[in-house]
Order: sequence, then structure tokens, then C-alpha cells
Amino acid sequence: MENREGHDPATARIDDPWYDAPASGWCEAEGAPARAAAVPGPAGPPQEQPRGAADIYLEVQRSAAFQEVRGRYRRFVWPAVLAFLTWYLAYVVAATTAPELMARPVAGAVNVAMVAGLGQFLTTFLLTWAYARHARLHRDRAALDLRWAVFDRERGQEPVRGAVQR
Repeated sequence: MENREGHDPATARIDDPWYDAPASGWCEAEGAPARAAAVPGPAGPPQEQPRGAADIYLEVQRSAAFQEVRGRYRRFVWPAVLAFLTWYLAYVVAATTAPELMARPVAGAVNVAMVAGLGQFLTTFLLTWAYARHARLHRDRAALDLRWAVFDRERGQEPVRGAVQR
């Protein structure tokens, strides 16, 4: 940020070299000529794309590939959330309504409540691992294909891998 004398201190300018100009050469095909970034300046108005980004995102959202990724996500998350909340609420209800059950010793000073409490932690880590594994095996590749298809459409090209068809 910079503030010069004689300027209003309430107005500050943030110099961010990454804001206006995308890096050239990123995601370019091998041997393709580099294109200059179109940054609007005082010379004239910016060039408009034939379709807006909102239209592209709505089209992708309506696509079968996107719906499949969302469906895979929902088919994992909803049962996992319901199972975990049921397990958690069962622990809380048992701790409040059956203290004699929870106080029953399992091994030495370790009782049922301590085992169930540690089971809550174990379940949390297990669920995190299962979510990451499910995402890696069933959703990440399709989501990445959708991302590249949107990127290509925003640049005015057809999708490379055909993940999203018109």
C-alpha cells in the first residue's frame, strides 16, 4: 500500500502485480504461440467475450458431468453425516441418561465413557480419511476436467477433454 503526501489518507492504493495480468505461458499447449494479455487501458474499451462467465458457469452447472460429480458428493456426504451425528447423539444421550452404564469399568480405570469418547476422536479421523479417499478416487478427476473445460471456455476455446459438451 502506498500513501503519498497531499492525498487523502482514507484512500489507499494496493499494488498487486497479479491482479491485472495473468501469467503468459500458463496452460498453453506445447509449441502454441503466446498471446498477449488483454488488459483494458486508456487506449480503448476492453474486448468483450461473446458469452459471459455467468453463462458458462450456468451451462456447466446444468451439464451431466457436473451433476454426476455433485451426485457422487451427496451420495457420500449425507450418509456419512447422518451416521456420525447419530453416533455422536447416542454418546451424549447415553452419557446423560445412563450414567451407570457409562461408568462401568472396561480395563482398570478406563470406563465405557472413556472408550466411547476416544471412539468419537477415532471416528472423526476415520471419516476424514474416508472423505479424502472418496474424493480422490471418485470426484477429483471429473472435477478437474470440469475446471479445465470452464477455463477453456472462458478463453474462447472448446474444451480440451470434452468434459462439458454444448
